Amino acid sequence: MDGADFAFHDLAPSEENFRDAVLAGLGRTPKTLPCKFFYDARGSALFEEICEVPEYYLTRTEIAILEEYAGAIARHIGANCRLVELGSGSSRKVRILLDALEAPAAYVPVDISREHLREAAAQLAADFPALPVVAVCADYTRAFALPPLSGPMGKRVGFFPGSTIGNFEPEAVVRFLDHCAELLGPQGEMLIGVDLKKDPAILDAAYNDRAGVNAAFNLNLLERVNRELGGDIATGRFEHVAFYNRAEGRMELYLKSLAEQTATIAGTRFHFAEGELIHTENSYKYAIPEFRALAQRAGFAAVHTWTDKNALFSVHYFRQG
Repeated sequence: MDGADFAFHDLAPSEENFRDAVLAGLGRTPKTLPCKFFYDARGSALFEEICEVPEYYLTRTEIAILEEYAGAIARHIGANCRLVELGSGSSRKVRILLDALEAPAAYVPVDISREHLREAAAQLAADFPALPVVAVCADYTRAFALPPLSGPMGKRVGFFPGSTIGNFEPEAVVRFLDHCAELLGPQGEMLIGVDLKKDPAILDAAYNDRAGVNAAFNLNLLERVNRELGGDIATGRFEHVAFYNRAEGRMELYLKSLAEQTATIAGTRFHFAEGELIHTENSYKYAIPEFRALAQRAGFAAVHTWTDKNALFSVHYFRQG
């Protein structure tokens, strides 16, 4: 990695305590577990498997859109941009943009997972040695400031791929985009991946794949509770449930208790009725005008939207104003 222009800024984000979140969520009626805790090492590996199953169109479709329209996106962005990726993860998709952009001034990956961020950002810096890479360890859903960025003063562009925006409630989308506007400044722009509304049968297949990888991913949350909190949950007595709520425009994920049972977690005993559901995730799907309306409430005007030929997924470009 010699010659890589790489800096790492640790803003010491405070992660929500897993133990406290589990005890609080399972103590509610109805029971919940936050989807942010899906991604321990095992969960992250399972999600990578999900992205490869035939029914799960989201990742490959977004990548195909970025590959087909990278040149057009780059023209909208222009030269000397500072590209800020929120929730950067492995920084896989951003490479498509970086290859197309004209003289990007900096790439700023932001993620709460400290060591994963450091490793992924250092590798990208090595692969793009002429590009300044300034990694920021922070909770991108909360207010934080970007570090000083050297080089030409191009616009700041936020990149939020992967349909992660669908995990936010609609009002939270507006709050998040308000936060992005403040982070990026008055000339800041946004490129966001958004899953589209479609035939519920396609959605059902994507979240209930035949190989059962989605089910393993969801159930791993209970296995993580057992591993990390000394739980004795009988995970074989729960099943994965995912369905499309047409009225709300979202996929809903649950863990369903198959029998009346109890479990002890971190010294606290919980009862689960037969058929009781633990809510783990919502994933909202939007028609293009619906999502543009949410962005407009946060002061972002639609510039362009790219979709695949089957209208499964969309990539939106927004400008403040």
